[in-house]
Amino acid sequence: MALNPGDPAPDFSLPATGGETLSLAGLKGRKTVLYFYPKDDTSGCTLEAQAFNGLRDAFAEAGTVVIGVSPDPMKSHDKFREKYGLEFPLASDETKAMLEAYGVWVEKSMYGRKYMGVERTTFLLDRDGTIAKVWQKVKVPGHADAVLAAAKAL
Repeated sequence: MALNPGDPAPDFSLPATGGETLSLAGLKGRKTVLYFYPKDDTSGCTLEAQAFNGLRDAFAEAGTVVIGVSPDPMKSHDKFREKYGLEFPLASDETKAMLEAYGVWVEKSMYGRKYMGVERTTFLLDRDGTIAKVWQKVKVPGHADAVLAAAKAL
């Protein structure tokens, strides 16, 4: 079942970089960008992370928290974050419970081979934890700018 603007964001609690535990309840009162990506340190995921990181001050000015989520383990997240100087948290969903709740753990196909993976998707949540906007099957170029514009307008 796809999540749409106006739906309450599914609850979650995940370990994140910096020794944090991130939860929906802990984000109440702040606009939040949850961007789901397939894998640390791959070309598209690196470009997306760098784009969000480059706009971190503008997101902060818009009162918006940015969180990257993938099924990679914390050790991978820590290396990825350090390698590229990322200054926002990356959350690890190795159980894929949050990925499934948000509808981004899907069957994919590459070269005729079917497999399960993360569909690059971004959710903008309002201060009450309600989904304000959804970007599905994200194409990386210009995406972080579009999310920032929506966050400023919220």
